[in-house]
Amino acid sequence: MSLMMERWPSRLPLPELIGWIESGIPGLHQAPGVHSIRIEQQVTESTYVLRAELPGIDPADVEISVTGDVLTLRTERTERTETEARSDHSEFRYGAFARAVRLPVGARGDEATADYKDGVLTITIPLPETKTGTTTIPVRHG
Repeated sequence: MSLMMERWPSRLPLPELIGWIESGIPGLHQAPGVHSIRIEQQVTESTYVLRAELPGIDPADVEISVTGDVLTLRTERTERTETEARSDHSEFRYGAFARAVRLPVGARGDEATADYKDGVLTITIPLPETKTGTTTIPVRHG
């Protein structure tokens, strides 16, 4: 009698479901009626970079704040008014959008910069320099 182990598929089934869960089940991670903002994060030796998807958002309507070690993004997209042409079907999200992330230790939020291009907001925050060399510590003999 031979025992065979089942292997998980190399690709997760139902990636749309995973994306839906990650984008925010209403009420799970956000206040009711607030949509999550999708992000990418990158940490190098000298910077922390956060890229946020904000298509169709006027950059002047984005609020970015740093409180302690938490970076918060907030914005809102309003639906077109009744006097404008409306779609019979829309998959756009309207309302409030927010995202808060914990910054790496020592991030200098007061020196952050933000750029918006092609629907992507890029926030760059300097990090303190880390020493990469080896330090020898002498042992005192008393």
